[in-house]
Amino acid sequence: MFSRYKKTAPGQPQAVRSAATATAAPAAERIARKPSTTDKPITVPARAVPVDKEKKRKERLSEIKVELHKVLLDSLNLAALETATEQDLKAEIAAIAAESLEEMSVVLNKEERQALHQELYDEVTGLGPLEPLLKDEDVNDILVNGPHQIFVERNGKLSMSEITFKDERHLLRIIDKIVSAVGRRVDESNPYVDARLADGSRFNAMVPPIAVDGSLVSIRKFKKDKLGVDELVKFGAFTEEMAAYLQAAVSTRLNIIVSGGTGSGKTTTLNALSSFIDNSERILTIEDTAELQLQQTHVGRMESRPANVEGKGRVSQRDCLRNALRMRPDRIIVGETRGEEVIDMLQAMNTGHDGSMTTIHANSARDAVSRLENMIAMAGIEMPLKAVRAQIASAVNLIVQASRLQDGSRRMVSVTEITGMEGEVISMQEVFRYERLGLAPDGKIIGRFNATGVRSYYSDRFKQWGYDLPAAIYEPITE
Repeated sequence: MFSRYKKTAPGQPQAVRSAATATAAPAAERIARKPSTTDKPITVPARAVPVDKEKKRKERLSEIKVELHKVLLDSLNLAALETATEQDLKAEIAAIAAESLEEMSVVLNKEERQALHQELYDEVTGLGPLEPLLKDEDVNDILVNGPHQIFVERNGKLSMSEITFKDERHLLRIIDKIVSAVGRRVDESNPYVDARLADGSRFNAMVPPIAVDGSLVSIRKFKKDKLGVDELVKFGAFTEEMAAYLQAAVSTRLNIIVSGGTGSGKTTTLNALSSFIDNSERILTIEDTAELQLQQTHVGRMESRPANVEGKGRVSQRDCLRNALRMRPDRIIVGETRGEEVIDMLQAMNTGHDGSMTTIHANSARDAVSRLENMIAMAGIEMPLKAVRAQIASAVNLIVQASRLQDGSRRMVSVTEITGMEGEVISMQEVFRYERLGLAPDGKIIGRFNATGVRSYYSDRFKQWGYDLPAAIYEPITE
């Protein structure tokens, strides 16, 4: 039935299992058996199993899965799996598992068999224990602290998962499977890596000896369904009035920085803001790990690349940005500004590429400006501080501050305009802010968005472009 997926000897048709292996040697000889663990069959009592016995049982099932995985790697033609359907492959895995379990004298109940078959399928085609978490739409982040501790974030809150790896070798094998698929490597000489999963999720790993208690893995899951402005307003990330203001800001080509901490929703906010860009404009995006999901027709996407094993071939964000300036962009969007590319980004904003956007790690609008100053200094550019600030004040028009609050919710907590220079200080004015009013019994933060009462510095610009916002959106709520 599944002959087209089997391993074969040279000259023979493809097959899932090696016919030569099946006839020349019994399956028992293909399994690295441990007498102490395989001589006794496993049975499933109907009554509840004591905790210590249940623990031993799980350990035994884990060992069985490892043994069966070895058999599958020896038996399946991995090259032919790419054309196999999920149904056919699962059926063949079930057949191989049943044969091997019988020869190992292992008895499992129906529920355990189904779970075992799914885990084996995930090991062969996916990322092993991580697969169910990657498929769980409620999970936003997966954080692995060694093989036996996996945390997940749901709705902004972290919790420990019951899923674990067998050991460090198992975890390292999954890490290697991920990074090798995108042409990268991680080992003792290069103990950390950034990569992107096939579905677009962001992946970061650090392995021993740098990771002391076992490999550290962080996966920021890719959202297939991009959250638009309407959805973010519905979820309470900001208000309709703020959305109208931001639409005017993006459409009139203000240069915008989205600031915030890790996991605060910067990329989601940037995606939402980009929806206001006219479809006729040419947009170039530059990222370390491609995450932006722009819906416009004319989008050119670029992704930086690390050096290869020989230390050659590195392409930085700055390299991409410099090249982008020669590609006639209307707007440039940098996924995250974190280093020397800040110089080119500011120059692009100052030299005809109005409407450009980027994100930055900072806790407030004023901190974001300080971060820009520090990045310029770290890039080795020797400029007087006043000149640096003048460059920033001329290039950046608006800073949108995103934040993840203590209850896990994400809010646009501040919208601040840069209005110029006053002496040697960059002058700024806050137009909207999120006010915290208290804490509900269930731990949810009670708050509201409010205008500061300051009319936008760019109101005349908005009006000239056809966005005559009502004065009422700038009026604060006083009660």
